[in-house]
Amino acid sequence: MKVLSTLTVGLALTAGAALAEYPERPINMIIPYGAGGATDISARTIAEALGEAVGRPLIMANVTGAGGATGSVAAMNANPDGYTMLFTRVGSHSVNPAMKATLPYTLDDFRYVTVYEINPFACAVAANSDIKTMDDLMEKAKGEGVSYSSSGVGSALHLGGAMVLDAFGLEDAANAATHIPQQGGGAAATAVLNGTADFLCTNTSALAGFVANGQMTPLMVTTAEPVVGFDAPTAAELGHPELEQLVGWTGIAGPKDLPDEVAAKWGEWMTQAATDEKFVNQMESLGSIIDVMSPEEAREFINTQYETFRTLVDELGMRIEG
Repeated sequence: MKVLSTLTVGLALTAGAALAEYPERPINMIIPYGAGGATDISARTIAEALGEAVGRPLIMANVTGAGGATGSVAAMNANPDGYTMLFTRVGSHSVNPAMKATLPYTLDDFRYVTVYEINPFACAVAANSDIKTMDDLMEKAKGEGVSYSSSGVGSALHLGGAMVLDAFGLEDAANAATHIPQQGGGAAATAVLNGTADFLCTNTSALAGFVANGQMTPLMVTTAEPVVGFDAPTAAELGHPELEQLVGWTGIAGPKDLPDEVAAKWGEWMTQAATDEKFVNQMESLGSIIDVMSPEEAREFINTQYETFRTLVDELGMRIEG
């Protein structure tokens, strides 16, 4: 008994020491969308401050496809040891589950350590477009028809475009407008710039650079208050405050069996990283709001977003069964 007791204590001390050493090596960070999109911008902007908080290199990898599902599945199937983490996004972890009946994961397949960024949506066209206002857009939509780009089928941009057109009175918006899916938010913006699509509705962070350099014209923002750098009316000013529920967010998660101690460390690191002045200034200049949520708050927020979008998907008839 004495030997067993000593052995038990020894094992406990060894386990504690091993845990205290986490992380012992670089951590893989999966970005489930392509370069230039809102998720990629957020992830790479916080990478330096987060790496300093972690004390180990963070290996950023864009694992794209299926509206964020490919990268999400890779993270879900990873070892739950904290060495593979995922940048979660409104599309991959609210809209995708709400729209796709056969999605290869559920919200319960992940352990959410935080949501740290909220950003509004904006609808925009190329600067040389003959569409200058939401009235112009709707006139064209109800006449010859319009097209909009997105970061993929079942993405937040996909739902957002249909949601806006429906709110402004386009009958059967999910089918009446032509949806042109792309591989990521950056590609979706490029599709508008090169004339492949008429407009897109996406996060202000993904549009800010194009708006600032005169390549795109914003038609509307989904906030209650104007967004700095976006000379466009708010949805409320245009009579559609219900569109304020259309927002983007970014968080971090690991596989569902991620240990409590590892999740707690991520909470500490994110709290530290999100106060970095350079990061905050950069993201706020893009219209984002930095607000670090606890794991419990993040889970509740994500579930609420999911339920909101699931109801909307049913109303618009946008469920994807295949």
